[in-house]
Amino acid sequence: MKLSRLSVLLLTITLITGMTATNIYSQAGGAAVPFLLISPDARSSGMGEVGTAIADDINAIFWNPAGLGFHDWVGNVNDPEERSPYRQIALSFSRWLPQFNADLFYSYGTIGQFIESLDGTVALNFVFMNLGEFTRTYENGNVAGKFLSNEFAVGLSYGTIVAKDLGIGFQLRYIQSNLAPATITTQGDAGTGRSGSFDLGVLWKPTDLGFFEDKLSLGANLQNVGPKMTYRNESDPLPTTLRLGAAYTVVKDDFNDLKFALDVAKLLVKRDSLGSDPVPKSLITGWQNPGAELSIGAEYWYESIVALRLGYFTEPSRLGNRKYWNFGAGVRYDIFRLDFSFINTIEENHPLANTMRFSLLIDWK
Repeated sequence: MKLSRLSVLLLTITLITGMTATNIYSQAGGAAVPFLLISPDARSSGMGEVGTAIADDINAIFWNPAGLGFHDWVGNVNDPEERSPYRQIALSFSRWLPQFNADLFYSYGTIGQFIESLDGTVALNFVFMNLGEFTRTYENGNVAGKFLSNEFAVGLSYGTIVAKDLGIGFQLRYIQSNLAPATITTQGDAGTGRSGSFDLGVLWKPTDLGFFEDKLSLGANLQNVGPKMTYRNESDPLPTTLRLGAAYTVVKDDFNDLKFALDVAKLLVKRDSLGSDPVPKSLITGWQNPGAELSIGAEYWYESIVALRLGYFTEPSRLGNRKYWNFGAGVRYDIFRLDFSFINTIEENHPLANTMRFSLLIDWK
């Protein structure tokens, strides 16, 4: 397989993992590894892809690592003998784009714990995107076998409190894209791309705002900032994104917990016929692209046992024109929480239609 054919493979996979679009670069602005934009947990997915201002469990590593800072001790936090450090594990799996009937799946796992000596919570996570099986062909069209493609990322996160109602956090990430093995290329490892990135987040949960006390939270997270993903002679920017979010708890008592949340996500990738701008220039020029994703969602818990969720996601046509409703549910038993979400697309025969996600959270409270 020559490099020109590798380009076709790269664009095809970008289209597939980017969910759907009217042109090849619409979903992630021409960015590489769009799997980094997939929300890992079925809870947030069921709420329409919101979570930047909630970030109240270990999945904060995706939505806003600053949320990790609000988790320290569990149990009787004032008694050293009766308290224990916060610790959670999250696992998620989803068949991706089932309408394509392809062997695409997304899997994710993370573990985090409060470390007293660091005065914060540290988390490790792993994301794997299986891109399916491809047929190898020579220039004359003869079939020469098959190969598998995949992409993955490994991340380390940390969050801490800098004030009683303000948390900050970051994540460092290694990314690898295995589009084609070296044995089927004529230019070494041209089918493999590697890069690294970081996230920076801040979360404010005001405690001195009168009516809004312990009800409102505001968050921001700058995701996937790093050098371009390079495949020998080809390179594409990472899907750098700024997420802003707000959440408000309407009711919270012994039996009921109802909250609403809103997220706005702006893709900071500037690409044209001459190429793409590198970081940090793209953090400025990316604002020249109009439009942003908008997510609105709600979650209701009854007795902290059963949850129902509803959300809506929309984006401008230049970003892919995705519009869909999300439905979700959750159940908590002892230290386990199982969440489920379902995407109901407005457009018929949409690649995301009927996508289901499952995620498990283990919480040592």
